[in-house]
Amino acid sequence: MPTILVIDDNPAVATALETLFSLHDIDTRAASDPEAGLAMLEREPIDLVVQDMNFRADTTSGEEGVALFGQIRARHPDLPVILLTAWTHLESAVDLVRAGAADYLAKPWDDRKLLAAVNNLLELSETRRELARHREGAQRRRSALERDHDLRGYVFADAASERVLALACQVARSELPVLVTGPNGAGKEKIAEIVHANSLVKDGPFVALNCGALPGELIEAELFGAEAGAYTGAQRAREGKFEAADGGTLFLDEIGTLPAAGQVKLLRVLESGRFQRLGSNKERQVKVRVVSATNADLPALIRAGQFREDLYYRLNAIELALPPLAERPDDILPLARHFLPPGKQFGDDAVRALLAHRWPGNVRELRNAVQRAALLAKTATLGAGDLGLPASAAAGTAPLAGGDEPDRATIEAALARNGGILAQAAAELGLSRQALYRRLDRLGIARP
Repeated sequence: MPTILVIDDNPAVATALETLFSLHDIDTRAASDPEAGLAMLEREPIDLVVQDMNFRADTTSGEEGVALFGQIRARHPDLPVILLTAWTHLESAVDLVRAGAADYLAKPWDDRKLLAAVNNLLELSETRRELARHREGAQRRRSALERDHDLRGYVFADAASERVLALACQVARSELPVLVTGPNGAGKEKIAEIVHANSLVKDGPFVALNCGALPGELIEAELFGAEAGAYTGAQRAREGKFEAADGGTLFLDEIGTLPAAGQVKLLRVLESGRFQRLGSNKERQVKVRVVSATNADLPALIRAGQFREDLYYRLNAIELALPPLAERPDDILPLARHFLPPGKQFGDDAVRALLAHRWPGNVRELRNAVQRAALLAKTATLGAGDLGLPASAAAGTAPLAGGDEPDRATIEAALARNGGILAQAAAELGLSRQALYRRLDRLGIARP
């Protein structure tokens, strides 16, 4: 049951409010002067304050109410306060609302309006407390991850990133192959490095090979090595990536581009740890933890006959699905500030532009945009124009153009930016609150 503190020198006011609130399952405390009210705030948990503007019969200036509000706000900055004021004190009440008071009502008050204001503020206060608890819990989890595991300097704040990192650290000590999926530029290689850094072979080498960066005829030589004369230009024997990674981790990026012959040989070495160099009949034995990554739809490639199903299941013993940056919006500002050189900062319009942009190039695009802006900006504070993002993004919080329908990621990002406050998120999206409610329900997004 919520508790309201009424601070008013008129006992009849306190009695009337206590009766009104009790009929709506709200507990009430009363104090007859500012000192008693402040003392009660220190002793008891209070959810909302209703305060008068004058506390002596010979005073009508409202100065006492102004002073009391200032003391409450200084000691309890998040506590909602409703002002009860005579019309002669309307300007003072308006000034206090601008300074952070939650609302004001004239005496004699309208019970329905007062109850509506109280219920809205109690609901909003509970939402803010829940968000604060959520943030504190998330911060504790992040701190524990950073304390207990080597995250290789990974910068994150979003719950989606936290889940991927926690799973990566959990499976790191297993010997099972790991498949990291996600779009280009999202940071898949960094996740692979984290798996290696927390594995049983962390003291061994970490060797990376981009399977999509080499011609198909050279992939096998890169993976398994080659003897002299094994192919045109092979003038001397060379070891492959599996030999180089022996006792450590081999990271195979863009695994979906591996040609058919390479897939067969990779499957064999994953099953037995044995392989042959090109041009050699000698079998070699290695012990390698394989982490692979792809931005491709491997099941679709399997259906098209372009990727072996048995290899897919061998690689995908554990999948780490890294979402695109647009689906982890709380990562955007920490990453952007991480990429800023010392002495540079973002202006408010730049922050809005960063949060509004969809980042199709993910973290790589964000890094390039920030580094380019920092290099070309003429001042230490970067504006939206310095980032060179599309005009629709630079507008930041401008409403969506007529006919544009916000998708799930856009709505979730707006909710995150506005601390879960639906009215503010709706205004940013150019929607009414009821229209936002309908979209939340249709998309299955939980109401904050």
